[in-house]
Parts: sequence; C-alpha cells; structure tokens
Amino acid sequence: MFSFLKKSAPETKVDTPAAPSWRERLFKGLAKTRAQWGGKLKGIFSRGKVDDELLEELEELLLTSDCGIEATTHLLDELKKAAKRDKLDTPEAIQKALADALLETLQPLEQPLDVSGHKPYVIMIAGVNGAGKTTSIGKLCKYFQDQGKSVLLAAGDTFRAAAREQLETWGERNNVTVIAQDNGDPAAVIFDAISAAKARGIDIVLADTAGRLPTQLHLMEEIAKVRRVIQKIDPTGPHETLLVLDANIGQNALQQVKAFDKAIHVTGLVLTKLDGTAKGGVVTAIARQCPKPIRFIGVGEQIDDLRPFSAKDFVDALFE
Repeated sequence: MFSFLKKSAPETKVDTPAAPSWRERLFKGLAKTRAQWGGKLKGIFSRGKVDDELLEELEELLLTSDCGIEATTHLLDELKKAAKRDKLDTPEAIQKALADALLETLQPLEQPLDVSGHKPYVIMIAGVNGAGKTTSIGKLCKYFQDQGKSVLLAAGDTFRAAAREQLETWGERNNVTVIAQDNGDPAAVIFDAISAAKARGIDIVLADTAGRLPTQLHLMEEIAKVRRVIQKIDPTGPHETLLVLDANIGQNALQQVKAFDKAIHVTGLVLTKLDGTAKGGVVTAIARQCPKPIRFIGVGEQIDDLRPFSAKDFVDALFE
C-alpha cells in the first residue's frame, strides 16, 4: 500500500510595509497648509515676474496663513531684493527665492534641546488647557526614553479635573513613575518629584503645571510660584521651561508666548496640532515677533509624532 502525503504549499512571505519616516509624516501632517500655499502660489507665481500684483496677492496669502504683518513684510522685502539681485523671471525661481527667505527666517528657531549638564534635568511645562500639554508630556517622555534617559513625571496640574489621571495613564504607558498628590499644591508636588528624582538617580523630570489663560493673573502668579519652588530645591533649575502652543490658535499664540514669558521665563516652545490647521505660517510670526526656540513640533496623534523642529524639513514640507 502506498500512502501519498500532500505537500503543504510553501509559506508566502508577506513584506510588512516600513513605517513612514518622520519626514514623511511631517509632509503628511502639513498637507493642509501645503494645499493652501501650493495651489495659490502656483497661480501667483505663474506670471514669472515679481511685480506689484504678485506682491499684493502674496501678501494676502501670507497674512491669511497667520504669518503676521511683521513676518509678511520681511518675506516680501527679501523677495524683492532677490528679484532685483538675481533677475528672477520664472515661477520656479521666484518660489525658490521665497522658500530661501522663509528658511533663513526660521533657521534661528532650530535649537535642539540639550539635556546634558544637570541631573536631574528639570523641564517645567506650561500651556493653556486644550493646547495638548499633557499629551505632549507623554510623547516627550517616550522621546527621552528612546534617547536612553530615565524619566520621572510630576503631576503638578492640580487645577484641571482629571489632569492627574491623564498623566498617570501616560506614566503607565511609558512605564515611568508619576509623583502626584490627591489634593496637593502644585509647587509641593513638583518639589517632591525633584527630591525623588535626586534620590533615585533619574535623568529628567517633566513637571506638568496647571493650564492657565494669560488673562488669569492670579493663576499666572501661582505658576510663577512653581518656578520659585523649583529654584529652592535646585538653584540652577528649571533647566528648561517649555510652553506648549496649539498651532490652530494663530496670532493668539504670540500673546501666549509674551504672557507666559513674563511670568515664568519661557526658554523653548512645543508647537502642537500642525496637522489640524491650514495656517502653519504662525511659525514664521513667532520667528519675527517672539523668537523663542521651537524645541519640538507635533503633527499627529501617535506617541512618536512629536519631534525636534527642523527648519529645512518644515520649509520643504510647505513647498514640495
């Protein structure tokens, strides 16, 4: 008797698509702004010469993209200089000149955060409710862990309901300790967190502080108190004071930078929700009116969708 064994079909290897790079995600995230700029710029530059009509149309586009008057005037002046100097006579050349002027404007904001030199490195994080502050802290935690750093979170936002629980969820997700108190004073919570970080040899403390509106002066004073308490336990701290800004609020972002800077001396910005707006020009307005380093930008909901700001990648994503 013969028995016949059915050969199983060879396994088909399925290639798993590679995860998109950060640059690819940035391009996708800025799609709304690029759609507004790209479509209109082609029409504006189609005449192939920098004349009054082109400048007027470009001015309108820049202003409606939240670039602000100061940045818009600067970019138009730079374009006029380039047109005179280089005799721009093609749409491609005009667009490149504008992109170069924009890159030169944004380049000074590209200052990656260096967390060496202090241990623990204390980062105080502020921002109005709804800006994405707590979510940004969770993403920053993951970013620093990927750099090989140990992180501890301080739940200093005792003002907003469920803020502590939200931060504790991020702590569980990233497997890091969250220092919190049921009814603690924000400054006391952060004091305890820094003390714990020193005792445990933690590299970085991310100190959440309550969301504040710049018009709430008594609450802004409370956040200033947090800064003073940090300096009591570590005279060199906070080593970085980040302000989280929602890119959708446009020119209001400038007022927030000025108000928070006055209260807590902002040293860097985190710009969130750039994927949700067609007005990415607010970055240019910040560069001209409130030139604070943009440490990180966010263009999505994933945990790794918050990365250091690159001026060149940002400009490329707007024009290509």
